[in-house]
Amino acid sequence: MINNELMKAKQALDKLISKQRVALYKPIQVAEILHRARCEGCSWCKNDPRLTIEDIRNNLEKYRNPSKRWRDSVTRYLIGQVSTSSQKYQDNLFEKNAIPPKVLAVLAEENNRHYGVVERYIYQKFRERQQRILRMAKLLEEATVDQFDISTFLAEFVRDKGIKRSIDKAYEIVVYALFNTLVKHLRIKVTVSADDTRIDLLRAFEDFTRLVLGIDSKNPTIILRARLYRAGVTNAADRGLDMWTNFGPVIQVKHVSLTDELAEDICEEVAADRIVIVCKDSDRETIERVIRQLGQRIQGIIVESQLVRWYNQALRGEFAEELGNDLLDSLRQEFRNEFPYSTTFETFYKERGYDRVPESSSPFWCED
Repeated sequence: MINNELMKAKQALDKLISKQRVALYKPIQVAEILHRARCEGCSWCKNDPRLTIEDIRNNLEKYRNPSKRWRDSVTRYLIGQVSTSSQKYQDNLFEKNAIPPKVLAVLAEENNRHYGVVERYIYQKFRERQQRILRMAKLLEEATVDQFDISTFLAEFVRDKGIKRSIDKAYEIVVYALFNTLVKHLRIKVTVSADDTRIDLLRAFEDFTRLVLGIDSKNPTIILRARLYRAGVTNAADRGLDMWTNFGPVIQVKHVSLTDELAEDICEEVAADRIVIVCKDSDRETIERVIRQLGQRIQGIIVESQLVRWYNQALRGEFAEELGNDLLDSLRQEFRNEFPYSTTFETFYKERGYDRVPESSSPFWCED
């Protein structure tokens, strides 16, 4: 008979998994803690001191930080990425509303009792997410300029509960691909120039300005190609900027239901003179209320329906021959960067022996 404490621990783990994006960083961190409490001398943990159940229950500092390294070594091997979230966000794993040490100890006991069944369960969930991403990647790779529909692409993330938590990142790459393609084909240039009346000051600091700005007293003006940058692949649950340019605007992409307070936080936390906000149509009214209070820092708002229209125009409009393939290629590349599919998972799974865990009465045991 399964005891109540174990079922509560499973519910806590399932809740954690359901809240994660496709990389499952926090559940994998849990799996690697459990692995160190079960295994001795495997290639993944031979240099680490073995944890005991008592350590897990009463000595959090023994594994709080090392477990981040254990997790990163696995995710780097599986998908070529590591967590870039803040330390505070990563440490939330051990708080009462997630997987505190007492719950972790219950999971470890069950994992030891059934030959790694909880580890296996977590990695089975990771494989499920990866298979969903592989399906999405295949749809995108096979898409053509004539038939690709951005609304359908985004709707797939909402429809599939396994990857729904990643809709904000999908939305972000959609925005980036369009902006990046337009900046490229518009051939936008940026001029960096010192005032003619301040050449003496420029000459005094030209060793610095030459290195930092690329200008000096002999060449006080340079012309650069305009560029758009993404802040990087991350699963961070933060409200930082998503993209920035070398010509002014920073871009904050949100695909969540906003409150007035959250919208104001977004605007206030981005240190720039001009902000472009991309949001759902239904959030526009909330954002506009905040804009009226913040004044000129907001350059403009783009809503989802506009993005759909612009994608259709780029793919099938007057300039489709020039823009279409570049736009799809940019979207594919950003998708691959954001959602890498693991080609090493099955090797890892078998090396760990998860394919040989015997069937049991554990609530964590599932067919492969």
